[in-house]
Amino acid sequence: MLMAVMMPREKWTDERLDDSFERIGKNARELRAEMNARFNAVDARFNALDARFDALNRNLLIVAGTIIAALIGSAATLIGIAAL
Repeated sequence: MLMAVMMPREKWTDERLDDSFERIGKNARELRAEMNARFNAVDARFNALDARFDALNRNLLIVAGTIIAALIGSAATLIGIAAL
């Protein structure tokens, strides 16, 4: 035989609802603060990487410019020698 037991329904008073929503709000504020701290840490790492990539880009441009200048100088020298 199957017997159903009726549980009394809990009463949710305004005070209990306010307490529950305040706890949820507090948890949400804590989560938001933790997420902001972690996003700021990631942002700082990316800013450091951006600075490193800018320095690398600058160095590559200097090296490329030096190689191009050397090639132009070599070509001018060879053309000058061939003209003699």
